[in-house]
Amino acid sequence: MTDTIHVLLADDHDLVRGGLKAALRNHPEFSVVAEARDGEEAVREALKHRPELVVLDVRMPRLSGIEACREIRAGFPAANVLMLTSFADEKAVMAAIVAGASGFMLKDVVTTELIEAMRVVGRGGKILDASSSATVIDQIRRGNVVTEEDRLAQQLTERELKILDLIADGLTNREIGEQLYLSEKTVKHHVSDILSKLGLTRRVEAAGFAIRRAARKPSSD
Repeated sequence: MTDTIHVLLADDHDLVRGGLKAALRNHPEFSVVAEARDGEEAVREALKHRPELVVLDVRMPRLSGIEACREIRAGFPAANVLMLTSFADEKAVMAAIVAGASGFMLKDVVTTELIEAMRVVGRGGKILDASSSATVIDQIRRGNVVTEEDRLAQQLTERELKILDLIADGLTNREIGEQLYLSEKTVKHHVSDILSKLGLTRRVEAAGFAIRRAARKPSSD
């Protein structure tokens, strides 16, 4: 396949970005269309240029690579994201997968391996550094995957979780208040707190959050 893979490189170290860019010059199927020094810039550039491949450092200022990956995938679902990190981190690998990354590689791999990983992910495939694969697969098999949404939900009180479930059921603030013996004003305040804690802006997003969370719960059968 000869189609060009347009690439966004995001890393807060100029030397790392420069090294990757230099390495890609020897591979004409790649074209670096944008660079970013932090997570927020990475999100902006990804949504602006919409490259086939987004290469993100896990740890960046202003917005982590994991958070940037999640935002990029939310605004540009077709993005293929390859996460890079300086050291193996089981939690980071799992968080990257949950955020929608298609690949996760250590920066200390040889250049040829990294380029091949970029090629695979850029073409829509998935790849995981060998040192991380066994641990991740084991965690998935054990059902020990804690998603970012799970972590956000842990911030909610029992009452807020109940209200969130009722939002997903399509109830209005007045109807929720009638069920929980709360005033409509109090429910409105709780809904505002729920949206804030979950990093959401709209009620429909909260409903979607609750539905996805319910779908992941193990069956009681």
